This record gives sequence, C-alpha cells and structure tokens, in this order.
Amino acid sequence: MTTDDLIALSPLITIAAASVALMLAIAFYRDARVALVCALIGIALAFAMLPVAASRAPRQITPLLILDQYALFYLGLLFIASFVVALLADGYLDKLGGELEEFYLVLLLATVGGAALVMSAHFASFFLGLEILSVSLYVLIAYPRRSARGVEAGIKYLILAATSAAFLLFGMALIYAELGTMEFGRMASGMAGVDVRRELLLAGQAMIFVGVGFKLAVAPFHVWAPDVYEGAPAPVTAFIATVSKGAVFALLVRYFANLGDEVFQSFFPALAAIAIASMFVGNLLALAQTNVKRILAYSSIAHLGYLLVAFLAGGSLGATAVAFYLVAYFVTNLIAFGVVAVLSGRREADELEDYHGLFWRRPWLATIFLTALLSLGGIPLTAGFMGKFYILMAGVGSALWLLAIIMAVNTMISFYYYLRVAFMMFRDAPEGEAAPGGPPPSLSFMGAGALAVLTLLLVWIGVYPGPLVQTIRSMVAGLR
Repeated sequence: MTTDDLIALSPLITIAAASVALMLAIAFYRDARVALVCALIGIALAFAMLPVAASRAPRQITPLLILDQYALFYLGLLFIASFVVALLADGYLDKLGGELEEFYLVLLLATVGGAALVMSAHFASFFLGLEILSVSLYVLIAYPRRSARGVEAGIKYLILAATSAAFLLFGMALIYAELGTMEFGRMASGMAGVDVRRELLLAGQAMIFVGVGFKLAVAPFHVWAPDVYEGAPAPVTAFIATVSKGAVFALLVRYFANLGDEVFQSFFPALAAIAIASMFVGNLLALAQTNVKRILAYSSIAHLGYLLVAFLAGGSLGATAVAFYLVAYFVTNLIAFGVVAVLSGRREADELEDYHGLFWRRPWLATIFLTALLSLGGIPLTAGFMGKFYILMAGVGSALWLLAIIMAVNTMISFYYYLRVAFMMFRDAPEGEAAPGGPPPSLSFMGAGALAVLTLLLVWIGVYPGPLVQTIRSMVAGLR
C-alpha cells in the first residue's frame, strides 16, 4: 500500500473514519442534532476528497478495489444521496422521538458499504461491501423498534437477504473453483480456456445474479420490496431505493463489462425475460395499491426493468443510458420519499387519503410531489423523460425492438397510478371536515430546502441535460 493508493482511497477512508468518529462522539455525548451535523460533515468531507482521489485515477488499489472515473462518478452520486437522506431524516426522526443518534451512525456505515461496492474489482470486496450495506439496512429498516410494521419489515429483509447471500456465495465458490481467481479482470481470460467446464461457470453466474437480483428487487426476486418499503421509515425507504440499488447496479455493469460478450450473450434471454417481467409486474400490481409507499415500491420494480433494457443494449450508449437514468431515478425518488417524510407525523403519511386536497393545504409541497410523479411517468421537461429517452435510444440502437416497445407500453400503463396520486392531491376536501390524517405537521427547514433544490435539479436535467451527458460519456469511456 503506497501513498498514492491511500490518496486514491481517501473518499472511502474519510467516510469510514467519519463513522468511527461519530461512534466515539455518541459514546461520550448524546445529542441527535450533533450526530446529524457530524454525519453531514463526514459525508461532505468524503465528497470533497473526490477531486483529490481523481488525481490518481485510474488506479488499481490491491486486487480488491479500483478507482477510475466510473467509480468516482458513482461515489459522488452515493454521497450526495446519503447527504440528502440525512437531511430528510432530521425532521422525520424528531417526530418519532426516542434515541436518534445511532441512526446517523448506521447511515454512514451503509454508505461505506455502497462506496465499497462501486469500487469493487474482486469477489471479496464485492461480498464485503454488500454485507456492510445489508447489515446496516437491517438496523435502519427496523429502527423505530416500537413500530410493528418496521420490525416486521426488518425481519423479512433479514431472512431474504441471508438467503440471497447464500446463493451469492455459492455462485462465487463455483466460479473460483473453476477459474482459480476472484478478480473480475482475470475472469474473461480464464473463461477462454479450452478445459473450462462452462456449465459450472454458467451455474455460478446464475447464482450470483440471483443474489444481485434480490438487492435490485427485480422480478421474480421482488416480493420483499412492497412490505419493506411500507414498513421502513420514509428516509430509509429513500436510501434503499437510491443508494442501495444504485450501488448494486453500478457493480453489475462493471462486473459484466469485465466478463466479455460470450458470458453476456449466454444470459441475454434470461435477463430480457427478467426485464419484461419486472416492467409488467411492477406496473400492473401498482394499479391496485392504495398505499403511496407500496405504489412507489412497485414503481421501482418497473424502473429496474427499464434499467435492464439499457443494460442489455450494452456498449457505451447502454452504459451512458444506465448512468443517466440512475441520476434521474435518484433525484426523483429522493423527492417522492422526501415528501412522504416531511408530511409524516407520529404516523406515516403513506395512504392515498393522506394526500386528499394536499394542494389546498400545502401548495408548494403538492407541486414538488407532482413534479416527481411526472418525472417517474416520463413527462417531457423532467429528468425522467430524458432518462427514458436515452434508454429507448440505446434499445433501438441495439435493435432491441421488443424490449423498447414493451417499455413504451409499460410507461403508458404507469401514467394511471401516478396521475391517480396527483388527482388525489388536487381534490377539494369536503367542506367543514378536517384534513385527512389531522393537521399538517411542521416542516423541517433542512428537509424543505433539500426538496426545493432537488426539484430545481430535476427540471434542470430535463431541460438541459448536456453537461450531465458529457460527464457520463467521459466516465463511461474509462470503464474497465
């Protein structure tokens, strides 16, 4: 380990050191606001170290980790999302009461796991990062321990995550037994050997994708998502939908980019079937929901199906479409779950009826939520529209006509349940009746500010995506 290696690792070291420092601070002085400030400073310092680390990129840091433009881009995206989640959690946790300091500690640890994933170049760092992320999520999901729904969601996630980890480890073991390496970069050359038993390799790759598919909640590995989204605190749900899934998908793109076209083509039919199933399952089941968080859970399943279309398109255009769509997906979901968080009081504001007449009670908040819903549906002048446009370009460019048509059909299906929530917000409340769910709770200044900035960013990306596209293209060019 050289000085240059330490400089390249500085973002990861900084966020890990921030979690240790916060743990020690909590041991001596318990104050939720101090813990929040420490967490925000730690994330901000890690983000500030990205330009420093970029001066050493690209760099292989031991066989386990790699720092290149691809990793730097996703590290920045994860740090920004974690920062926003911490801001949203501030007002939300105050309404719950109880001991709140450890929430920010576990949030930092989960961010460490996600950061390790996007830098992974080896099965060991892959599994270590995934487990740090998963174990942290067990705690975050069930953090309101007096909430029966939260504890139930945490237990469900724990059991299914453990099962998926078993598949993942067994798949890694099969590949290592056959190739004798766990480094992504050396697997392609090992698979080209004439004496390799390809059936074992395919079985191993399939088991790895089962484990990854669970984390992404693509069909048929999606059954945990609606219950966990509903039971987890709204800021935690935002973290799962963005940081957790984004880190895993970024790893998936890097992993298959190293394996070569032969393995990719072997899995193409199965991945295409999963993409189609995810789009239809997510959108059709969302039609019957009356809980906003469950609607967004099924919506996220469909959106991962859209991402798989770009992933299957392959090449630089496919990787560009994946990165752009993930940025749009991050911003949009942070806004959507952020609105749920700021509206929640002692009870989660997740039923459709809680949004009845919201525009007449909180016009600016309803407008922000409407913007997020329109982006999720892919309406022009939003980031979601440009994201879907780039995915369709990638799909058509690779002659994936069936997947592109199915994606367009599912986008139209999704309009129904997005607009259903929007119509509820603009309905007049019955005269003389109290607002559903009681009087609107007071809003956190930091949470409100975060939502305002994200909404401006959502529209800006939809209107003027050029700078982001150029950044992504330069990042994709260095993917290895």
